[in-house]
This record gives sequence, structure tokens and C-alpha cells, in this order.
Amino acid sequence: MAVSVPFVAAAAGCSSDDPLAEQANAGDNKNYIAGDGSVTEYDPADRGEAVQLSGTLFDGTEVSSADWAGAVVVLNFWYAACAPCRKEAPDLVELHNTFEPDGARFYGVNIRDEKATAEAFERNFNVPYPSFYDKDGGVLLAMANVVPPQAVPTTLVLDRQGRVAARILGLADKGTLKALISDALAA
Repeated sequence: MAVSVPFVAAAAGCSSDDPLAEQANAGDNKNYIAGDGSVTEYDPADRGEAVQLSGTLFDGTEVSSADWAGAVVVLNFWYAACAPCRKEAPDLVELHNTFEPDGARFYGVNIRDEKATAEAFERNFNVPYPSFYDKDGGVLLAMANVVPPQAVPTTLVLDRQGRVAARILGLADKGTLKALISDALAA
């Protein structure tokens, strides 16, 4: 059954009430569009197909989503000059250290930096997990249906079947992400 929406109500969706659109139009030269911190959890019945992606880590290792079959995976889209990325880095490191023994795998997806810049960030924040070198956007493109290309950081939790179980647009709240990872591991 189709629902009819009056034109006035539909046009209202195009107003400047969209926080991402407002940031894009602000002209404040901060060089990123921060997500709003919104969390989306996907019911197992609504998760769709498993993520299919492949890419190269900064150390040159080729990685495919097939490599983590059966594991819960956390993908964090970031780059070094992104202020929210810098703020959440210590929490991601702590969560990695907490959940790695339980089998969770963490990967960064760096969408802008050259190797030296990314490695400096990782050294500065003691990041123990690898990052994809994704300046060409291959990993981001594979995730285009769930990761808005300008909302960085974005963090995804993939279930053991490789499907997106949850998404955080913007700065990941440590407690929220911890709960999302725990839920995925318990399922």
C-alpha cells in the first residue's frame, strides 16, 4: 500500500534541518563533516547480505572480508586530522584490548592519509590493530549503503555472518560501542 505524502511535508525534508547539510554549507574549513553520534542497530532479520570488500592495509597486506568469516568485526572509518577521530582513538584502543581475546577483530579504514601520516597517528595513540589504506575509496565504496562518504568517523559492527549489525555516525560513545560489540559477540 502506497502512502501519499503532501508536497509541503515532502519538501520540508529538503530544509536546512539536516545537520550534515548544515555542516557542509557552513564554510568553516574544518575539513570534515561530523556525524551526529546517532546509533543504528539492525535487527538480524533486516541485516541483508554479508559485507563483501577487499583492500590493502598500510603494511601492504591484502585483506578480504572472507578473511574474517565467523568473527565479529569493528570497522572504524577515520583520518588523522579528524578531531572526533582523535578523540575516540583511545576508546577504540581500549575496546580492542578488551574484546580481542573474545575473538573480535578491529580494522581502521583510513580514507585520506598517506602512510606516514596514518602511521604517526597510530603510534601517537598506540593503535594495535591495522588500518586499510583507502585513499582510493574502495572499502568506503563497498560500504556506501551504510557509510555516508562524508560522515567521518563512522564505526560499524559486523556480526559473525559478516552483516552490519550496528552503525555509529560520528564520535563513538565508548559505552555504547562496548554494548554493541558485546551484543554481537553474544549472538
